[in-house]
Amino acid sequence: MKAPDLRGLSPAPVTPFTRDGEVDHAAIQRLGSWLGSIAGVKSLVVLGHAGEGTFLSPDEQSAVIESFVKSVDGKIPVIAGITLEGTDVAAQEAKRAAKAGAGAGLVYPSHGWLRFGYQKGAPQDRYRAIFEETGLPLILFQYPDETEATYNLETQLEIAAQPGVFAMKNGVRNMKRWDTEIPVIRRERPNLQILTCHDEYLLHTMFDVDGALVGYGCIAPEPLVEMIAAGKAKDYAKARRIHDRLLPVTSTVYHRGSHMEGTVALKHALVARGILEHATVRSPLRPLAPGADAEIASAMRKADLGSVR
Repeated sequence: MKAPDLRGLSPAPVTPFTRDGEVDHAAIQRLGSWLGSIAGVKSLVVLGHAGEGTFLSPDEQSAVIESFVKSVDGKIPVIAGITLEGTDVAAQEAKRAAKAGAGAGLVYPSHGWLRFGYQKGAPQDRYRAIFEETGLPLILFQYPDETEATYNLETQLEIAAQPGVFAMKNGVRNMKRWDTEIPVIRRERPNLQILTCHDEYLLHTMFDVDGALVGYGCIAPEPLVEMIAAGKAKDYAKARRIHDRLLPVTSTVYHRGSHMEGTVALKHALVARGILEHATVRSPLRPLAPGADAEIASAMRKADLGSVR
C-alpha cells in the first residue's frame, strides 16, 4: 500500500455510542463526513485512546473502521490504532483493520511496557512483524517520557528506518527531549513525516512538524488547520493568537484531573458543535462531574466554535 500524505491535520475522532452503549454508526457518518469535508484534514485516525478502541470487541473495531471509511467516501484515508499487546495478535489486529478498509496503522507499544519497559529490539520486532503480515504503512507512536514505553532516540531511529514506517506520532511530553531529539530525527530520517500529538502543548510543538495527529482535531479542526499552516510559515504571532483563542477549550478538555477524562470531554464538545446528541462513553470511562457539560459548551462558544449542524 502507498503511504498517505499526513502533512496537515489528522483528527483522532471519538467513537460515538447510542444511549444503550452500542456503537452509533449513524453518528459516525455525521462525524466522519463533517471532518472529511474540511480542507486541510488529511486522514482520520480511529480506535485510539480518544476512540475508546481498546473498549471494543474485534467485530466492533472492524465495523467502526468500515463506518468511518464509508463516511469519508474516499476523500481521505482512515488509519486504525493497533493496540493489542502481543506481537502476533497485534499483527492479526492490523490484518483485520486492513480488511475493513484502513489505509495505515498507528502502532501502540505493548501495554506491559508502560510499567515494565521493553527489551532492546522488541519494538523494532513489533513493527517488522506487523508490516510483514499486512503490508500496511505504519506510524511510529512515541509515548510520553513519564512512561516506560517511551522509546529512546536509538530505538526511534531504528524503527523509522524499517520498511513500511512512514510517519511518527510524537507525544513525548518532555520539551527537553522534544527540542533535542526532533532535530536529530529530522536530519537522520528526512522522509519521515513528523506529527505532534501534544493536544495541550500544540503551540510549542507546531513549528517543528509536518502536521498534527490529535483528538483535539475532532472538535476544532478549522482553527487547528490554520495553526498548522502558521507553524509551517513560522508565523508565531498568528499561531499564538489561535492558541490563545483555543485556551478556554484546552483548559476544559485537557487540563482535567485525568487525561482519560479528555475523551469524555471531547464528546461533550461535539454535543456543543451539534455533531453528537449526547456524550455516552464505555466503562472504565465515567461521566464527568455535574456541570462539566455546560462548562465545556461555554468554552466552545468563547473560542467561536459554534454548531455545525
